[in-house]
Amino acid sequence: MMILVNSDKNVVVDATLTSFVETEVNKVLGRFESQLTRVEVYLSDLNGNKPGLLDKRCQLEARPAGDGPVSVSAEADTVELSVRDAVNKMKRLLESLFGRAQKRA
Repeated sequence: MMILVNSDKNVVVDATLTSFVETEVNKVLGRFESQLTRVEVYLSDLNGNKPGLLDKRCQLEARPAGDGPVSVSAEADTVELSVRDAVNKMKRLLESLFGRAQKRA
């Protein structure tokens, strides 16, 4: 499973943030590794340089092997919190998606 981290011009993606994102994705979504080809993480600051609550956004897009992409997003006060929220939402979505696929098979 490849993990790609992207951001807008207001979020600086350095080695520390990239490592944090990869660790969170692998920790929560690692059990789906054989079923996913890649996970793309998009980080953005909704207010730019202005302060505000819930202005950091993380959008996750997972690509299940042989299926179309699925996406979730989360907004929080910090990038780290938005990543954690989005990863947990994706976990629930994938559990549902793969659970339904198993029932059909």
